[in-house]
Amino acid sequence: MLTDGPFTETKEVIVGFDLLECADLDEAIQVARTHPMARQGRLELRPFLDL
Repeated sequence: MLTDGPFTETKEVIVGFDLLECADLDEAIQVARTHPMARQGRLELRPFLDL
């Protein structure tokens, strides 16, 4: 079996994405808890380095 990496096979499940500007991971988790998909589906948080 081949996979693209350690993340969820998202070819079939990505509906969209949101970029959150947060001070740290704890703040990102708090913001993500209020997202509508937090109740109905799955969320995946990934860090993003702004150069």
